[in-house]
Amino acid sequence: MLRRALIALVAVAAAALPATSLAYEFKPKTPETAFSKKARPDILGISADSSAASARAILESSFKGRGKADIQEQKFGGTALSYTAAMVFTLPSDPKQTGEVLSSSFSAPASANLAYFVDRNLTFALDQQPSRAELVKQVMDKYGAPTIVGSQHLYYFYRKGSIMSVGAKYKEAAALEAVDRPLDPKMALKLNDSNGRGSCVAMVKRALAREKNLAAMLGEAKAANCDGALSVELTPGATPDRVGKAQFTLMDFKRMISAARIDADALAAEQGERNPQPKASAPKL
Repeated sequence: MLRRALIALVAVAAAALPATSLAYEFKPKTPETAFSKKARPDILGISADSSAASARAILESSFKGRGKADIQEQKFGGTALSYTAAMVFTLPSDPKQTGEVLSSSFSAPASANLAYFVDRNLTFALDQQPSRAELVKQVMDKYGAPTIVGSQHLYYFYRKGSIMSVGAKYKEAAALEAVDRPLDPKMALKLNDSNGRGSCVAMVKRALAREKNLAAMLGEAKAANCDGALSVELTPGATPDRVGKAQFTLMDFKRMISAARIDADALAAEQGERNPQPKASAPKL
């Protein structure tokens, strides 16, 4: 009798627990991206094509035996499925060692768990500070001519898979000369939409000030007058011709918008499975 009572109690308790779709299945969809095969920037090998698994392999190899890793896992809606939403690899700086922080954020499994934000922040040891000319050359060798330069930044903005132009034709010498000057306001205005809104310079700054999850960044992504951005910030070092800090930031606004839509549809479908609507119809009168 006691055994039967315990079995009945377990059954009632299980029925009272929140329903979780342990066996919920979906086919991942690849979200749209700001970038194309010809214009596909990466930071330390991580691009918008990188999944959380492939990015983790790259970072673990790069930071092997040094620094620490923070891998952030979370559940997908009410399912039992967990995935890597973000990761941060950190190597602290000191007077003799260049410090590095590399963080990246990824969409949910329904949208293929792909990168939409990558940020690499370098703090150079005093005797390892590169020349600004050398670093500008390396940036342009890798990414090409920027959209706009100034205020210690080289900005690359993307639309329809290509780097946007505001009329400037930057070569290395011109970019090096412009990087310390304020952004040209006439060129910056060309990055706005027809209503004078959506400048990607402002969107990049605002997005960097937010949490790097999809919900927090989605508003800036929708307001931006471009599909994606690559920002390179060079902070002067011990002398003006040296770089003390360098920050590389890649944002795929188009992916954020597309992934959010795919994930929302998948979660709505999962909710429908957990809470099916009655199929009965009203009788004919």
